[in-house]
Amino acid sequence: QVQLMESGGGLVQHGGSLRLSCTASGLSLDDYAVGWFRQVPGKERERVSCVSSGDGSPDYTDSVKGRFTISRDKAKNTVDLEMNYLKPEDTAVYFCAAAPGSYTASQYCVLLDAQHYGAWGQGTQVTVSS
Repeated sequence: QVQLMESGGGLVQHGGSLRLSCTASGLSLDDYAVGWFRQVPGKERERVSCVSSGDGSPDYTDSVKGRFTISRDKAKNTVDLEMNYLKPEDTAVYFCAAAPGSYTASQYCVLLDAQHYGAWGQGTQVTVSS
């Protein structure tokens, strides 16, 4: 059985920074592709970033490129999302999810669909004030 949990959300001013962490119980995130998603009421869940189970390049949605960085912290078994130059439009509930490395697409996380992510956290709120 696997469990993911997000942490690091909160209230930050426009232009500020936050670091979100995705912590895993029951699995080693090194064996998984990991995605960060966000959702606001009335809109579909959006994939913000992902990191592959292999050594492929991470992927970012256009709206966060140059501002967000995804990384693995193997010692803590986490995948982190460093968010800089935050904007009010970044306000959302942020989720992390893991896709098994047994999927070929997990080696190239841009190929993953939401259905491939079998484990999800409950989300952490990020609010950016104007």
